[in-house]
Amino acid sequence: MITASHLNKTVTQADGTPLRILDDISFHIAQGEVVSIIGPSGSGKTTLLRILGMLDRPTSGQLLIGGDDILSPTIPPSQLHQKLGFVFQQFNLFPHLTVLGNITLALTKVRRMPADEARQLALDTLARVSLAEKADAMPATLSGGQQQRAAIARTLVLKPKIILFDEPTSALDPTMVAEVQGVMRLLAKEGMTMLVVTHRMRFARDIASRTFFIHQGRLLEDGTPDQIFRNPQQPETRAFVQQIRTLRFAIASRQFDFYDMMTQIRQFCIRYAIPEKMDPITHIVEEMLLLLGNYNNPVSIEVNHSELDGVTHVAIVHQGETVSPLERPDADELAVMIIRGMSSNIATDLTPDGVRLTFDV
Repeated sequence: MITASHLNKTVTQADGTPLRILDDISFHIAQGEVVSIIGPSGSGKTTLLRILGMLDRPTSGQLLIGGDDILSPTIPPSQLHQKLGFVFQQFNLFPHLTVLGNITLALTKVRRMPADEARQLALDTLARVSLAEKADAMPATLSGGQQQRAAIARTLVLKPKIILFDEPTSALDPTMVAEVQGVMRLLAKEGMTMLVVTHRMRFARDIASRTFFIHQGRLLEDGTPDQIFRNPQQPETRAFVQQIRTLRFAIASRQFDFYDMMTQIRQFCIRYAIPEKMDPITHIVEEMLLLLGNYNNPVSIEVNHSELDGVTHVAIVHQGETVSPLERPDADELAVMIIRGMSSNIATDLTPDGVRLTFDV
């Protein structure tokens, strides 16, 4: 379906010096493959996707899609657009048209399809993404997840052979991410060829049959998700996929800003798509601070989340202590029960800083 040979993209910076965005990238993608594209911000992922979608051109190299040399001036863009669809981060729905109007527009104006036929095809496609009842709704009345599903339906109705997704869930509230991911998993099962740029590691691993890791404009690793996420060969890949997201607080006195800390914990959970862990984390922290309220030693709090495995730990260090607050004779029994009920496992370790309690969430 796609063959890229020695793609390069160089731009001139404001100071006149060249900056290489893509560096000699080559690959083949077969029909029905689902490729997740991961890598640090600024590594060239979106640039590669835009070149594949003819929204940008490489400085050099060759690109074949469905056997057509899409960089050739003899190939009209309309020929490519019949094979390929693009789903953006932002939904790009026309606000003055209904959902149905957004989806039928290209069918009637570009494909010259009769209105009745276009309407039926659009309704059938909306049903595939569970939005048939929203056909007459205006985009502004839809949730973010519903708008992105409508955008996917708008692409599907043109019957592309390949769909390119550029961070399709990045603009969504985490509670809506599952809606879009569910549609994409269904398309994958149906055999749709897809390339998906995403920063969500679990999604990149679960949906794909193949994963690209791009680093500093180079295709550094190309393999199955199991190879890339479980046994990466390059140190750069290993550091990226094993990345642990961490939030830290050092509480030196009782006058610290408790509400700011709780707000940051909630924002952390939203940012990394773990809203279901928000309440357990905040309850554990609240109850631990109540238990430690009678002591004057500083406290350190860490929230660690692995995007790859979905494992979250809350670590609380009671500095300068040698006995766990949970084991003290004067520990509040109710607080201890609440804490134990919120965590599937609690580990106690004596460190040079003091007692470290680690809670699985």
